[in-house]
Amino acid sequence: MRSRIRVSVEVPAPPEAVWDDLADIGSHAEWMADAESITFTSDTRHGIGTAFDCLTRVGPIRLTDQMEITEWQPAEAMGVRHVGLVTGTGRFVLRPAAGGSATEITWDETLALPWWLGGPAAALVLRLIWRRNLRRLRARFS
Repeated sequence: MRSRIRVSVEVPAPPEAVWDDLADIGSHAEWMADAESITFTSDTRHGIGTAFDCLTRVGPIRLTDQMEITEWQPAEAMGVRHVGLVTGTGRFVLRPAAGGSATEITWDETLALPWWLGGPAAALVLRLIWRRNLRRLRARFS
């Protein structure tokens, strides 16, 4: 069963500045509380085709989330495909807000989570964690 998780936040910086931070995939573990580390498995670190493993921890559960970048539109959108134990797709979308001096960032994922990870109930927990993650990203610009 697939679960859709969607969270948004307004960041007090223009889309280009938010993109510069978001495009640094290796730094995502700095603001994603559930991401312990990111290890690139491709030669590239930016753009479509970039692949990486994200060591993920939620409470006592640890797993390696294998991902590949599928969309790369600077200052607009970044898409990812999950190809490991967790499968599905995700996307960050950036839209100008407050006359262009701020950015609305939306994180939208559709994931198939194994039953032993909690299935649909896990999606509720992830929504809370990811909402907090976006607040942590916003704090990088405050």
